[in-house]
Amino acid sequence: MNMPERIPQPEPAPAVGRAAFAGHDAPARLSKPAGEGIRGRLAGLLEDEWLALGLGLIAMYGRTLVGLFHGVWSALDQAHGPIILGVAVWLLYRRWPEVRDAEARPVPALAWPVLVIGVLLYAVGSAFDILVFEVGSAVWIVAGIVLLQRGVHALALIAFPLFFLLFTIPLPASLVDAVTQPVKIAVSIAAETILGALGYGIARSGVIMQIGPYQLLVADACAGLHTLFVLEALGLFYLNHVRHTSVIRNVVLAILIVPISFSANVIRVIALALITYYFGDDAGQSFLHDFAGMVLFMTALLMIVAADWLIRVALGVAEERSATAPQTVEQP
Repeated sequence: MNMPERIPQPEPAPAVGRAAFAGHDAPARLSKPAGEGIRGRLAGLLEDEWLALGLGLIAMYGRTLVGLFHGVWSALDQAHGPIILGVAVWLLYRRWPEVRDAEARPVPALAWPVLVIGVLLYAVGSAFDILVFEVGSAVWIVAGIVLLQRGVHALALIAFPLFFLLFTIPLPASLVDAVTQPVKIAVSIAAETILGALGYGIARSGVIMQIGPYQLLVADACAGLHTLFVLEALGLFYLNHVRHTSVIRNVVLAILIVPISFSANVIRVIALALITYYFGDDAGQSFLHDFAGMVLFMTALLMIVAADWLIRVALGVAEERSATAPQTVEQP
């Protein structure tokens, strides 16, 4: 008996859909929650010791910064505070990768006393509203953390940014008053002498100058301790930027920053006196008064660069003379 011949059935077409195009690892991918990658990255960030310490410092000094912005830093004579803080943070940011990647050689015996001093300064400053202690404690605390995490070699990498951070500390009013008055008198005397030598009719009584029909008061913002403080910071920032290898050149330029700062203040007072003399009191109190402040810093920076160039030329001449000088040979 002949069996009917079996007709082969066509193979079922592959399923068209999401599963048909999934690879062999599809179940693994599909079973992984969508938010697991984000949570993993966040967990990794939170486990970073430096990030945790940074967030702790922000929480610790957040109230202090808010008080500074609404307090002393809102005054004209201390408006430099946020600028110096920004520059100090930028300097720390530039060197931080080196600190983070440095070999860990902690010095607990030195780190803990530094940290304790910083915490005590912060506690006393916060409790009694002593900004010198409260703001200055940040330098001690950051230094202690770096010593505890990495060691002295890492602290040396950020030595200048921490030192520059000291210029953000609001100076005590008693110190400002004690130093500002003599500085203002000295600036007034220098401005009077120069204008008198140029043929202007000028008289002075203390810090009040009479030029023509106008009287000018040399204010704290024009020639006070805060201005000299900022100009010193500007000069030190320039020294750090150029990074001279000559110790003599750095020391001489650092010393010259003081008379340069004083000279820049004298130039500012003379400029305001001449503006008032030629254009009237309204012009002297207009935007030109604030513009003279910008001229002060530009003048100081140009004088620092010029002094640096003169020191380089003088040292080059001295080296050439020593190289060409005849060498004396001792006879046996």
